[in-house]
Amino acid sequence: MTAVGTTETLYAAARAWRDDDPDPTTRAELDAVLDRAVSGDGAAAADLADRMSGLLEFGTAGLRGALGAGPNRMNRSVVIRAAAGLTAYLKDEGDAGEHPTVVIGYDARYNSDVFARDTAAVVVAAGGRALLLPQPLPTPVLAFAIRHLGADAGVMVTASHNPPQDNGYKVYLGDGSQIVPPADAQIAAHIGRVERVADVPRAADGWETLDDNLLERYVDAVVTVVDPTSPRDLRTVHTSLHGVGHATVHTAFVQAGFPAPVVVDEQAVPDPDFPTVAFPNPEEKGAIDLALARARAVGCDLVIANDPDADRCAAAVLDPALGDWRMLRGDEVGALLGAHIVRRGVSRRDVFANSIVSSRLLASIAKAAGVRHEETLTGFKWISRVDRLRYGYEEALGYCVAPQLVRDKDGVSAALLLAELAATLKAEGRTLTDLLDDLAVEHGVHATDSFSVRVSDLAQIEPLMGRLRAEPPSTVAGIDVSRVDDLGKGDGGLPPTEGLRYHLADRSRVIVRPSGTEPKVKVYLEVIEPVASAAALAESRAVAETRLSRIRAEFERLTSL
Repeated sequence: MTAVGTTETLYAAARAWRDDDPDPTTRAELDAVLDRAVSGDGAAAADLADRMSGLLEFGTAGLRGALGAGPNRMNRSVVIRAAAGLTAYLKDEGDAGEHPTVVIGYDARYNSDVFARDTAAVVVAAGGRALLLPQPLPTPVLAFAIRHLGADAGVMVTASHNPPQDNGYKVYLGDGSQIVPPADAQIAAHIGRVERVADVPRAADGWETLDDNLLERYVDAVVTVVDPTSPRDLRTVHTSLHGVGHATVHTAFVQAGFPAPVVVDEQAVPDPDFPTVAFPNPEEKGAIDLALARARAVGCDLVIANDPDADRCAAAVLDPALGDWRMLRGDEVGALLGAHIVRRGVSRRDVFANSIVSSRLLASIAKAAGVRHEETLTGFKWISRVDRLRYGYEEALGYCVAPQLVRDKDGVSAALLLAELAATLKAEGRTLTDLLDDLAVEHGVHATDSFSVRVSDLAQIEPLMGRLRAEPPSTVAGIDVSRVDDLGKGDGGLPPTEGLRYHLADRSRVIVRPSGTEPKVKVYLEVIEPVASAAALAESRAVAETRLSRIRAEFERLTSL
């Protein structure tokens, strides 16, 4: 009887959601799943239960999830509720008063434009001013627009580098930074007060669609990150991975005085199916293979790749040690850009920052330059809020090289600054790998690695983290564990966040934390190996890699499900 009652409650909730859904496509989708479940289809019943398992959670990353019908999916019903909650928050708890201004951007994923217009319709109906970007554009353009236009908040409809079936809803406040606690919980509370979408007023028109002047102002601003007198002799290959970065990056390069990048034609046009990659993230194996093939074919100095919303920047170089192209790790690019900024000139008021899961090499570079360095929690919502930030990065290919323009990671300005560095080194007869060698000799080899433990059910994460807390290792790969920080308790002086940090006696470090956007636990590794001289660099790198592989093997065992 209980099971039947529970089933009938599920069916009733599904019917109520369906009847309140303003979109005929998702309404029909949920109806079809419901019909199959009622007829006894077990798979459909499980699917329905998952779709109805609760409203897609709104947090510091906003919303992100699979497209589809039901409260636990990304769809118009969920987005309209989110827009209503955000607007109510701005009016009730922000400084915007009764008429908040919200600028809204979107990428080229399925329904991004629809979700953006729905948001504009809700804002206008609530008495606010909605400014809609004119076309699918990079996330950093939206982040720039918030402060440039004096908006009270911004919304970017994007799932960044997630799979094609996903979409997302990223929220910024008027300072141009992504939301952090307690704003996320306050917005979520307002969302929770929306009982029915039918009760949310939506305007038929009245929002303002911006013209191309905004994009022009963004490009005018980001080209100032490079010195107008620095070298420009550099041939690059660029891919936008079927995202929205192609035109903006090419315009910025040409306006900054660089030769137009060589195009990876198969990936230059936005395509929400991302047909040439298994996963549209330049970090993933194979994602930039077409760009590397183009580089080998045409001969160039640098390969640059952006993720689909162009807030991340990846780079590949021709490595003499391999005799082939290889992608630089995010930590390598982070160190290169930091060293370049130091060389261009910094003041003692400037601050460098990176996330706790990123390499400690930037801290060493900053110390040598007399610049203060800060570690933050993972995510640019934290990095961008560092007081007097001059440069910040995180290992997942995110770089903030011009916080005065964009208080978020920006794959366009980062690409420009990296190109300037590569061109400057080329004029000196040197390469990016030469500079990495110099940094290793000066600061020691900082070898980093990471891996993920993917879960089929988010409920698997808590027991895994609990086991690691209950049974902490005393040694790892034969090295004593000198300290364990429970980041969930705020150990280490940072705001509490789920995760564990292991310090080993030989200065190695391991961090284990659940991903904020995907069903997985991530493990980040770093070892530091001193370098006696340039002649000893190869040997030191080999030692570091051996140490790193041993630690990785140990933590793969410790985190196995």
